[in-house]
Amino acid sequence: MYRILIADDEPIERKVISKKIQEFFPGQTKVFQAENGREAIEIFEREKCDIVLIDIEMPGMNGLDAAERIRGMNRECSIIFLTAFDEFNYAKKAISVKALEYLLKPGSDEELTVVLEEAFRISDEGERRRSSRQVVEEEKREILDGAHSEDVRMNVVAEEIRRYIAGHYKEDLSLQDVAGAMRYSDAYFCKIFKKFFNRSFIVYLNELRIEKAKQMLEDAMRNIKDISSEVGYRDANYFAKVFKRITGVTPSDYRGMALQKKQKQSAEEE
Repeated sequence: MYRILIADDEPIERKVISKKIQEFFPGQTKVFQAENGREAIEIFEREKCDIVLIDIEMPGMNGLDAAERIRGMNRECSIIFLTAFDEFNYAKKAISVKALEYLLKPGSDEELTVVLEEAFRISDEGERRRSSRQVVEEEKREILDGAHSEDVRMNVVAEEIRRYIAGHYKEDLSLQDVAGAMRYSDAYFCKIFKKFFNRSFIVYLNELRIEKAKQMLEDAMRNIKDISSEVGYRDANYFAKVFKRITGVTPSDYRGMALQKKQKQSAEEE
């Protein structure tokens, strides 16, 4: 479960962002709130947060100074600035603390979702690096303890989850939907999913959908907006953002490259 800290001196702003996060990523996050920079540092250190969304202009210690202290405590956490001030000095300082993003208020839901998904990916990678040696030792102990049969059972569960998602990825699918189908609690399912697939549910689902979209894009007759809907995205613009984040190019650019590759192959065969 991702531990997220929201630091903003406006209670309503904190409440709105917290509610959005819980709606967009149900069962996947635990949100903490701070009303100023000093409180943000205290909560971050105490709760071991993975992600920080922090305002810049706050009483006492501002968000930039707090972020600098937080970066000193944790080099891997994702820091996201949320501010109404579009000033170069602020942006320059944000770069110095290696912030993941600098979002201007009021931002769109899509912007917030995309940057949080990236923060989740970074958190997953960090967790894999930290636990790599521990995993090796655990695997050795499982073998010594005769845990082979349990491994086989869990591999069967993983394959069932994979098949269920493959059969429903076109729908408005959530972690709760799959957990319910597998008859697991949301928290336990979230835990075993990461163990099976080495990524969060939302990252896995997006990667699967984009792979399916890439196949469809090779057909020049198919409309990109229709493709986005067919792979489970209700908003074509959001689909385009996710596609570019994962592949590095827009859907239309990918289609162009795929068609050029086909033409080249045809020419070589002739």
